[in-house]
Amino acid sequence: MIEVTHEAYTRLVQKAAHQENHIFRLGLTGGGCGGMEYSFDYCSETYSSDLVLDWGRIAFRISPDSAPYIEGLTLDYKIEGLNEGFVFVNPKETYRCGCGESINFNL
Repeated sequence: MIEVTHEAYTRLVQKAAHQENHIFRLGLTGGGCGGMEYSFDYCSETYSSDLVLDWGRIAFRISPDSAPYIEGLTLDYKIEGLNEGFVFVNPKETYRCGCGESINFNL
């Protein structure tokens, strides 16, 4: 379903170590100039229809609506100069705005 690089996995495990919740919700929301944005945060609500991806010390929950867009995504973590953060590499994206936050798909 998705790939998680070693750098991203290590950072997620570090972040989760300070939380009771080791589950992250990964999905898409409407917004931005491209029409959609990735949403990625600790999972506060669970639904029986969620797709659950167990990665050992962390897990992901993905809504069925987001799953077709996220299929094949690679979650990475990059440090470039003073900037660092999670990076979504998705071959299904057809457009990414200049700020890099807003995306679109042609599914």
